[in-house]
Amino acid sequence: MNSTAKTSTDPRAAQGRRALLAFAIRAGLGVAFLGLFLWLYGAKKIVSILAHERLDLFTAALALYVAGQVMSSYRWLLLARINQIGGPWREYLRYYFIGIATNLFVPGLIGGDAARAAYLGLRRQRMPQAIASVIADRGVGLVALFWMAAIAIPLVSTVTLPRNLTAVTMLVGIGLVIGFVAAPWLIAPARRLSGRIARIVDPLLPYLEKPLALIPAIILSLLLQASLSVCQYILALGMGLSVPLSAVLLIVPMANVAASLPLTLNGLGLREGAYILLFALAGVSHEDAVALGLLWFACTMVGGLTGLIPFVMTPVPQPDPALSEIAALS
Repeated sequence: MNSTAKTSTDPRAAQGRRALLAFAIRAGLGVAFLGLFLWLYGAKKIVSILAHERLDLFTAALALYVAGQVMSSYRWLLLARINQIGGPWREYLRYYFIGIATNLFVPGLIGGDAARAAYLGLRRQRMPQAIASVIADRGVGLVALFWMAAIAIPLVSTVTLPRNLTAVTMLVGIGLVIGFVAAPWLIAPARRLSGRIARIVDPLLPYLEKPLALIPAIILSLLLQASLSVCQYILALGMGLSVPLSAVLLIVPMANVAASLPLTLNGLGLREGAYILLFALAGVSHEDAVALGLLWFACTMVGGLTGLIPFVMTPVPQPDPALSEIAALS
């Protein structure tokens, strides 16, 4: 009786149930959105479009996507260095791809991020700093996403987006620039915090106090966003679509903003909805837009499976012996 009551109130069990519920909701929403689009625009027609995708171009897009993730692992290393976390690049590469694979199978919103933070934090005995490095990695990627879209808007003439959408994107981009420059002054009061809040905030402060140190990581993020757009341009060519690369460079970052919302699994359904609206402005049919979104989803899923190799081959993280000796002497 008591053991049953204890099990029912176990915090870990409750957390696991919440994670499973979140996973089910996100999966259900994604499938519902996708089912709606397949019903509206014809499932048979969309499947027929997918069947015409060229395997060589899909493989090329997949290879470019995986290469982008390799570059992302180096970006994470640069950000970890700002927080005085050591380790060779191959270590970050393994942990990054383990995180990608974890995202495919672990319920919850941040399974992959939590995994790579845990691997790095346990190995380097710098758990708060490791968590901060992953948060910074996500933050830099999101900032670059908005900046990429804001940069493309005035440069691309092959597609015209609604004024309210471009205005919001430009305002957010400008606001992020102002925040980036003013960050050292804006976070100055955080140094006066104490207690538990200070322990949470302090590992994040190096990224806000020295924004210039983030520039290499931001450049890599912009290159990553451009490469993701090129990936989808290659997929579009494989489908036989005639859409300018410049239009894809504008549309994909804006669609990725919508897909990054943690409402469905890997943006399933959200991305296709954004593609329907945005690619229509470039003359792409709704069914082609849905098919392109599904091809990109498949590409990211297959690319994510490459993380299973380091996941299987990498042992459970153990603290670095040298770091343990230093901690014992301090």
